[in-house]
Amino acid sequence: MKEFKVTPIRNGTVIDHIDCGMALKVLRIIGVSSNNVSSPISVLMHVPSKKEGFKDVVKVEDRELDPKEVDKISLISPDATINIIRDFNVAEKYKVTLPQVVRGIVRCGNPSCITNLNEPVEPEFSVESKKPPVLRCIYCDRILDDTAEHLI
Repeated sequence: MKEFKVTPIRNGTVIDHIDCGMALKVLRIIGVSSNNVSSPISVLMHVPSKKEGFKDVVKVEDRELDPKEVDKISLISPDATINIIRDFNVAEKYKVTLPQVVRGIVRCGNPSCITNLNEPVEPEFSVESKKPPVLRCIYCDRILDDTAEHLI
């Protein structure tokens, strides 16, 4: 069996149990790109998981996530856990939770929806299913099942 070695971080965030293949989308959610990185970031993809099969993991040094970022992560990986690291120890650990109503973080897939017509209306969805996440636009009733492609 191969062993994976990743250096621990002093302070920051570890996003664990990300659905396999979603780590790069998590990086996009938290705004990490090649031209704005000032602290170490570790991305592990397709890592064996004790819970079930395989997972992805993202470690970001010197950064804690804001609630909107956590809500977006819950839309693409509803089983993810967030570990806040302080002085090399886990200070907080919690599982992401998908809210009942999603506001302002996903755009509607219907080009004729009022939220896509330059009106001052914030996109809003009711959560029809949590696993996998399925959203329904409260304005046009369109079902959105591929939330990762519609994140704002």
